[in-house]
Parts: sequence; C-alpha cells; structure tokens
Amino acid sequence: MLTSQRKRHLLAVLQRDGQIVVGPLSQELGLSEDTIRRDLRELAAEGLLQRVHGGALPASPATASYARRGDIGAGGKAAIGRAAAALVQPGQIVILDGGTTALQVARALPPELHATVVTHSPTIAVELATHPSVEVVIIGGRLFKHSVVAVGAGAVEAMGHIRADLFFMGVTGVHPQAGLSTGDLEDALVKRALSRRAAETVVLASREKLNVASPYVIAPLSEVGTIIVEADVDEAVTTPYEALGVTVLRA
Repeated sequence: MLTSQRKRHLLAVLQRDGQIVVGPLSQELGLSEDTIRRDLRELAAEGLLQRVHGGALPASPATASYARRGDIGAGGKAAIGRAAAALVQPGQIVILDGGTTALQVARALPPELHATVVTHSPTIAVELATHPSVEVVIIGGRLFKHSVVAVGAGAVEAMGHIRADLFFMGVTGVHPQAGLSTGDLEDALVKRALSRRAAETVVLASREKLNVASPYVIAPLSEVGTIIVEADVDEAVTTPYEALGVTVLRA
C-alpha cells in the first residue's frame, strides 16, 4: 500500500470510528506500528488529526483566528450563550472565559441582572462595559491573541484571590477519554486555574468542539459539572458524556 493510500485509509478510519488505535490497525493492515505512527505524525503536522497515546483523534477545527471563529456556527453559539446566561443567579460571582461563545454569554446576560463577572478577556470586559448592573473584574497578563485573553504567571496569581460560583469555560476540544483541551499551553493552564477557583465549571461546547482533541489538556471531564451543547446534537454524541456523570444541557 502506497503512503498516500495508507493516509487516505487512516483518515477514513478516523471518520468512521472517531479514533485510530495503532495496535489493532497495524494487525488489520499488516503494517508495522512504526509505519502507522509515522503516517499519523505527518497527518498531524497537516492539521488533519490530533495524535494521542496509542493512536489519534479528530483534530479540533476551532483553531482558526478569532475573527474567523466568530462565523463558525454563529447561531448555535448564540443559543449556547443564552442557555449559559440563564444559569446566572442574582448576586453570584461568575468567571467568564474568552472566545466567541463566551462573548455570546456576555451579550445574553439580562439588563436587570445584578452580578459580578470576572474575566481575563478584554473583549468580554468591553462587551459588559455598558451593562447597567453587572460589575466587571478584569484579570491582566500577556495577551494571547488567538482567544483575546490574558495568560501568564501574573494572571494565574490574580486568580488565587477569587472564589466564584460558576466558571463558563471555552475550549477547542471535548472528548470522553481525552477530556478538555485547547491549542495553547498557557491558555490551558489559565483555564485550569480558573476552574479551580469556581464551585462549578460549565463548558461551552458548540458542535465542532465535541469528540475532538487539541494538543494541550485542560482537565478531565470528572472536573466538569455541565456541558452546554446545541439542541439538535445527536444523542449518540452526548450519551458518553452523560455516562461519565456530566450533565448535558441542550440550548
């Protein structure tokens, strides 16, 4: 089998099964595991999959620029934003992540809501600047332009002074086995630190982020209370998350 044929077959298996497991596949194809791993490395370098221990998972498409991501599933993100905003109770302290879906949460907060939003996203802070009754606390640091959020040691240190009721987390990948992931190491560390400062973490997961993975792990799903997805996401997709004890809220 030619290299190009092997790669096409690997991508077909990934699309069919949602994962590639090197051991069984090497036996099925009569190829060495090293050959398959080399093909996976090259496909990962092209952004066509995400390598994980023992194989590969679909790569998250949510790694485009901030401006381009705003156009991906805009209607679904708006619905997720409204569902998330409805979870906020008067008087609560809420941590709101950066990103295009989190921006929809900020836009959906009702004007009569009295609450405090802590954010490391200048975009979120500006969006809430005209909200009549939401207090905004901004965490500073180095600007990670992909998601327009502050990262770095200073941001993590500032988070240690916060005790929040909810953390609305944005991710680029959610997977039953691989957990929550994103495309930048510092961003992953900041998200993990924020999650530890909240009583409950709610993940904002538009459909392109489900059952895919990115290079940097944020946390396992055991550290998540709720995932908000679009209303029409197939039950076969969400059942594995519910089996892990995660509440799936359809927007």
